[in-house]
Amino acid sequence: MKYNEFADSLTHHAASDALSPLLRALWHAGRDEWRTAHDIAQAHEGTPHFDWLHALLHRQKGDASNAAYWYRRAGRPAFSGSIRAEWEALARTQWPGQA
Repeated sequence: MKYNEFADSLTHHAASDALSPLLRALWHAGRDEWRTAHDIAQAHEGTPHFDWLHALLHRQKGDASNAAYWYRRAGRPAFSGSIRAEWEALARTQWPGQA
């Protein structure tokens, strides 16, 4: 699966069984299924990409102080673009070098 196929899959009824836990969480986050995405992020706490996702989710919810905590845990600066741009940036880390 390529990034564009993944992004297009957000319109599907269910996530592909072939998705990694991170992509599954991003799939739910991209569909505004916050609780499911958050549960997956919490289950992988301490892993940088999941901590970044955790920050994104709290930012999405409007909880800037909690998001700041998770950005620090992920070793990343707070993202300055839109929620959607951050979602895409994180998702694209799973397809390095792909335009």
